[in-house]
Amino acid sequence: MDLSNAPLIERIRRGDSAALADYIQERRLQLLAYISRHLGAALRARIEADDVFQELTLEALRRIAELQRTERDPFGWLCEIAEQRLIDAHRRLFGAQKRSADREVSLGSPGDDTRHSPLVNLLVASMTTPSEAFSRDQREIALAEALARLPEESREALRMRYVEGLATKEIAGRMGKSDGAVRVLLTRSLNRLQSVIEG
Repeated sequence: MDLSNAPLIERIRRGDSAALADYIQERRLQLLAYISRHLGAALRARIEADDVFQELTLEALRRIAELQRTERDPFGWLCEIAEQRLIDAHRRLFGAQKRSADREVSLGSPGDDTRHSPLVNLLVASMTTPSEAFSRDQREIALAEALARLPEESREALRMRYVEGLATKEIAGRMGKSDGAVRVLLTRSLNRLQSVIEG
């Protein structure tokens, strides 16, 4: 619990939007540091930490009622919203690129992830979520543990495909493999992770 500014926090718990705005500004540097730590190279090249901070501020003010129903630490709650904004930004900025790459692979061919769509969404969240402490999905934790058990080559291929949004041909070039070999590697890795989630 953040006790450094109890009167301000009490006003926030009464639904005072001005108090929440003041609290966010007081914690601006800490929140920007949190966002910067977890922005990731791919997102850092596309957006600024300040952009995420602005989205975080608007979202927090919109959702202030959540703090009226709980004794949660406002700073932890703000970090959780920042995390959600980072995941949403990744999906927004790289989702179209991934869908374009998906269309390069015909149904039923090695590397096809159409049937893995729910797993892929969870995979992106797991790879871009900064820590398990804020995870709201036990399957995400299980997936992160399963990822850690995969060979480094498999993890790197999955990261390039779903976090960076690269096409399989680009991944093949980086890894020194054929396009077909990368598609098989991705399919086997996804199947292995799927068995963990379904098991």
